[in-house]
Amino acid sequence: MDKRTVLVTGIGGNVGQGILRNIKASGLPIQLIGTNTISFSAGNHFCDKVYTVLPAYAPGYIEQMSSIVKEVKADLIIPSTDYEVYHLALAKESISCSIAVSGANAASIYLDKYKSFEHHRAFNIPFADSILPSAYKGQFKECIAKPREGRGSRGLVINPSEAAAFSDDTYVIQEFHRGQEITSAFYVNKNGVLHGHITLSRNLEHGTTMDCEVISKYDKQVQVILESMLKTIEIRGGANLQSIVTEDGRIIPFEVNCRISGTNSIRSQFGFKDVYYTLQEYLYGQEPDKPNVKPGRAIRILMDIIYPEHGDDTQSYIF
Repeated sequence: MDKRTVLVTGIGGNVGQGILRNIKASGLPIQLIGTNTISFSAGNHFCDKVYTVLPAYAPGYIEQMSSIVKEVKADLIIPSTDYEVYHLALAKESISCSIAVSGANAASIYLDKYKSFEHHRAFNIPFADSILPSAYKGQFKECIAKPREGRGSRGLVINPSEAAAFSDDTYVIQEFHRGQEITSAFYVNKNGVLHGHITLSRNLEHGTTMDCEVISKYDKQVQVILESMLKTIEIRGGANLQSIVTEDGRIIPFEVNCRISGTNSIRSQFGFKDVYYTLQEYLYGQEPDKPNVKPGRAIRILMDIIYPEHGDDTQSYIF
């Protein structure tokens, strides 16, 4: 099998690092190129070469990425952040390699929680009721103020004393439901067909899953929601649905990410290998393997990555 080159973005975060780990674990002959907004992170450890790039929303980002793709002769880009998914989706015709992204419309809608709510409401798909701060007059028994555009779990305020203090441009007020939080990773093939999904219960620290367990009792309900979504919008590849299960058993989604999510390195061990499916479809033109989801639980630990004799944060690293 010929050696291919895959570029993974956002390697400073747990999503990008999980993608890199899954690719290395595949044993496939792949050269790994990483990009990040800082030159030095734990993700460098997994890459053959690392490039420092602008934030995705900055002028010049696409030009930088296009130049890197040409320099390293990349065959595939796998973005790991929501902003990069959106901007690369917009520009994918101008970049000379395959890019594993959803359609630009889906990337735009699911980048913004209020747009997500409006889209789901228009098609009668479950989603947490959401109101702009200026229009909130105590309609919910409990509420939570969230940044409209995702930043992990940062910036959340439960039951704020003054909702109107938040800007409509940057915040949304969602109805706050108490219950079990679940995260459902799913994969959509190039034909727009749901290939499979896996649901985990989880505990978070600073927006990152620290321990989780595979659960199957919500699979049928989750699948109905996912298939309803796919009838209305162009999601492709790996994506993620975050939901609350209420005490009466309702599943209420509150966020959708049009990208491979942060538990990818965990769920691959439980038979749902969305990074590998991405390589099969977008790198090798193959039909992705059928998921074989198994029960289990995972916990994350702290590790040390050592870079002997490296200390200058101004350079890229080649290993």
